[in-house]
Amino acid sequence: MFGIFDSQEKKMRDNASNWLELANKVWNYRRDRLTAQESDRLIARREELRRLLKARADAAKLKLGIESLEGALASVGGAIYPKTSLVENVEFFLVAAIVILGIRTYFVQPFKIPTNSMWPSYYGMTAENLAPDKPAPGLVGQLFRFAAYGAQRRTLVAPRAGAVSVPLFVRGDSVSVAYTLRAGHSWLILPARVKEYTFYVDGIPATVRVPADFGDFDEIVEKTFFRDHAAMLEQVRSARRDGQSELMRIQLDENRGDTYEAERIPLGRSVRAGDPVVRFDIMAGDQLFVDRISYNFVRPSVGQGFVFRTDNIPDIARTSGAQYFIKRLVGVPGDSIELREPALYRNGGPITGSEAFDLNARRVPPYRGYANASHEDYRYSQLFPGETIRVPEHGYLALGDNSHNSFDGRFWGFVPEKDVVGRPLFIYFPFTRRWGTSR
Repeated sequence: MFGIFDSQEKKMRDNASNWLELANKVWNYRRDRLTAQESDRLIARREELRRLLKARADAAKLKLGIESLEGALASVGGAIYPKTSLVENVEFFLVAAIVILGIRTYFVQPFKIPTNSMWPSYYGMTAENLAPDKPAPGLVGQLFRFAAYGAQRRTLVAPRAGAVSVPLFVRGDSVSVAYTLRAGHSWLILPARVKEYTFYVDGIPATVRVPADFGDFDEIVEKTFFRDHAAMLEQVRSARRDGQSELMRIQLDENRGDTYEAERIPLGRSVRAGDPVVRFDIMAGDQLFVDRISYNFVRPSVGQGFVFRTDNIPDIARTSGAQYFIKRLVGVPGDSIELREPALYRNGGPITGSEAFDLNARRVPPYRGYANASHEDYRYSQLFPGETIRVPEHGYLALGDNSHNSFDGRFWGFVPEKDVVGRPLFIYFPFTRRWGTSR
């Protein structure tokens, strides 16, 4: 670190030591392939430099000894010396890759929050609506937003002039935009699943795709075309009364044959050809480092952020394969857990160990409290009203802080002990007020 302050003699002695180390390496690796004359020449020049170093010769004499040894190494070093820049670069990147993989596997792993099940403690992908009738950040602004927040622009352009309509899935007062899951790409090249939304302009379809985990598209449509959710719902009812609602069958997944019924509803707005129909930026979810080593020595504590693999959780592995999930740990082996909305109880008393528990119990905005499983939804498996469950041996119970929008232990049960990965340490991206130590 402080080598810049060393004397010229000290630097030259260090340099000579490095050359002797290289000479030993060449000799050990290639002595069976050298002629007697080559061996004698290499040994003689190596020993001469060693003698100079031992005698504490001045820098000028050491330099001559190094140059003499370098000449011998150049003629007999083979692939060891001299090395081409290509070989050096390959070796550098291989060593770097091995080090990075080792750190990632055994110590610290980067992790990206995909959804908002842990909001507001951790953010998944969110959207910033860019109203079509107002200016949007230009190229320079986009580049800055991408570097600082991971923002990626999505724009659906009208293929022609005319009225805009879209298929909606309507269930009671709930309204969501219909989509189809398709094969797509992340970062243009990496295979990924995407949601494809289709709008119609004067009857002509136009599509926009977002990551499969992105969940804010309904809000984007609501903000773009309506004052609020009530106005959107009124538009649906009005279209039904006026006979403008058209029933459609939408394929849920391009790889499967099942479909669901949607209603194509006019959105009460017309656009010109080439105008943006919807425009928004997808903001990156929190990206953080996960400590993979601590849980090899200490037991996970209730209240900690909790990262685990889903390989051995059947309800997840069957539909989504092996993934990494992050939730909050609420139960360790032997604990009894009960959910009395909006609070969570552990071993008979209000759960402690995290500020998020208290904020949820008191419904301090934006926390909405914990929600029981519902018998009306077949996907739930436990924590129904009035039910107390016990965490099994070698298992853990994990729930999301955003209980009303979290696919967690209420659905798929317990996390096997062998699939525990670690705890979040530090949010390193994006550069928002959440940057820093994980909660």
